[in-house]
Amino acid sequence: MRYELIRILLVDDNHHMRVLLTEILRAIGVVHVHEAADGAEGLQALRSHAIDIVMTDLSMQPLDGIDFVRLLRNSSDSPNQMIPVIMITGHSTMRRVAEARDAGVNEFLAKPLTARGVLERLNRIVEHPRPYIRTQDYFGPDRRRRADPNFTGPWRRSSDTAVALSHQLN
Repeated sequence: MRYELIRILLVDDNHHMRVLLTEILRAIGVVHVHEAADGAEGLQALRSHAIDIVMTDLSMQPLDGIDFVRLLRNSSDSPNQMIPVIMITGHSTMRRVAEARDAGVNEFLAKPLTARGVLERLNRIVEHPRPYIRTQDYFGPDRRRRADPNFTGPWRRSSDTAVALSHQLN
């Protein structure tokens, strides 16, 4: 992957974390890094700059990462509803991961950060992008990461019919 072509926006109210992330990104070859100190500033940066991927912290003030992603995905004046988002946090409980996923986050990265973890998330977003889904109460990347051949529950999407049939034939 040509990291020098990727344009990343870091949204974090902690200046030291933004510096650390910028150093990790520069070490792997990312040249274009923009910064924002909170979600509101992040939305403005997305309106001002061409950005490919957003990396945001979960816990920020006054607009936290979850609310930032909800606005990004659902607001009528969103600068880019389909931009990939990596949520970074030290609060990696299942509840917080589910909350981030349900807000429309593409990937989740727990602290402490490592270059390997950052690389893995960037590669997943670029090399294995997930389709976006719109329902009455959700817009964002498909939350299902893989087809489960043992799933016997109800299929909820029109595209699931083809998946269900292929599982029955196999």
